[in-house]
Amino acid sequence: MTADNIAKLIYLLSAVLFILGLKRMTRVKTARSGNMMSAVAMLLAVVGALIEYQVVHFQWMLVGLLVGGLVGLIAAMRVPMTSMPEMVAIFNGFGGAVVAASVLWLKVVETGATGSVGQVLDAAAAASKTDSSGSAESITLCLSILIGGVTLSGSLVAYGKLAGRIKGAPILLPARHVINALLVIAAVGLSVYMTFMTATAGDNATACLALSGVSLLLGVLLVIPIGGADMPVVISLLNSYSGVAASATGFVISNNVLIISGAMVGAAGLILTKIMCVAMNRSLANVIFGGFGSDDSGGGGGGGEYENVTSCGVEEAAMILETATSCIVVPGYGLAVAQAQHAVRELADLLEANDCNVRYAIHPVAGRMPGHMNVLLAEADVPYEQLVEMEVINSEFGETDVALVLGANDVVNPAALDDKSSPIYGMPILEVHNARTVFVVKRGLGSGFAGVKNVLFERDNTMMVFGDAKKVLQGMTSELKETLG
Repeated sequence: MTADNIAKLIYLLSAVLFILGLKRMTRVKTARSGNMMSAVAMLLAVVGALIEYQVVHFQWMLVGLLVGGLVGLIAAMRVPMTSMPEMVAIFNGFGGAVVAASVLWLKVVETGATGSVGQVLDAAAAASKTDSSGSAESITLCLSILIGGVTLSGSLVAYGKLAGRIKGAPILLPARHVINALLVIAAVGLSVYMTFMTATAGDNATACLALSGVSLLLGVLLVIPIGGADMPVVISLLNSYSGVAASATGFVISNNVLIISGAMVGAAGLILTKIMCVAMNRSLANVIFGGFGSDDSGGGGGGGEYENVTSCGVEEAAMILETATSCIVVPGYGLAVAQAQHAVRELADLLEANDCNVRYAIHPVAGRMPGHMNVLLAEADVPYEQLVEMEVINSEFGETDVALVLGANDVVNPAALDDKSSPIYGMPILEVHNARTVFVVKRGLGSGFAGVKNVLFERDNTMMVFGDAKKVLQGMTSELKETLG
């Protein structure tokens, strides 16, 4: 069996493992094994590529594997769950950078040939006795560079916003749509030049670098106008971009496993982006061009002053929880900030021992990335069966004794249902206001990322419990332990 055939078999096995891994990652119970399958698939893809291209400097590959593996291990061990959205954004950016750089240098700059990029690719294909349609590959190459660059710079901006290093509110530049349009026109012009115009190797390299610069600038300008409220959608979309860029690179270098895996990531990202938009009652165009959202300052009311807010301490809250037969916990970003997932699990175990039915209501865009709350609660070994999606749990709030809201804001705001003047009107929410008693645990009356007043705080059946979520939950647990003996 030739090396080429061995490589193809390894690619086939890698593609199958990618598909199975992605399938298993759709369920919390099998997500870890799915992640491991995908990691093994990636390793096999690398091995297949080394065999196919007969790389002889394996010592450098081993160094790269050890260094990259060590960096990944340290990041996985040290990055807290609260920073997982930022980590995902960085990974998306690295993916875009790698595919853009690989096609840029390996297929254009390194060839050193004269002619259009399409002619260069045809010449390279003829030299290696492979099939090629230069112009088509050249267009794909340009798309790969463009999408990869947008993914890299856009992901870095998303990271900055999530990490608080860049202002979370929309940064609206004057004539930003005109600037973006001009950049797109420039990208198209450079792509046409590279595909059809005869040029020296140096000119081709310059055009590639110019296209890279345009794509990087475009990525920044596309993401900075997007506010913090829309970051979950942006992360999902950038994830899709990285997949599309990888798939395009696969076409350029004729690598089937890269085409398959990239297409799966791209499709999954687009599907998830659509789900996020539906959950927010927003169109994708509105997310990208709307400039919607603000910082969670933790300060004033945001959109109006609060006039009738009732607050209580952990003692009073524990007294009501003691007699509750049903409790629905609504986790939000405040839970992640306080790293209170273990504290809420301890409280839930105590309530269940007191014959209280405890469940967790999960909103699709709670937190700062899709599935943020699911992963956070899974870290505390919260049974997956207790996590209930919004569409199922909403009908049950009316029969619930206590709704315990932990750091969530916009996703529980009744204004989305009955205030047509509200920016979030029409967004599906968790209807916690229908519960008999609502406890909202927050550090203050600050607005959420949407920057609007939460009318839930003024409801007659709502009591605010101010403080850090972890400390408040620990206080409730201590009070219940004393009362229940």
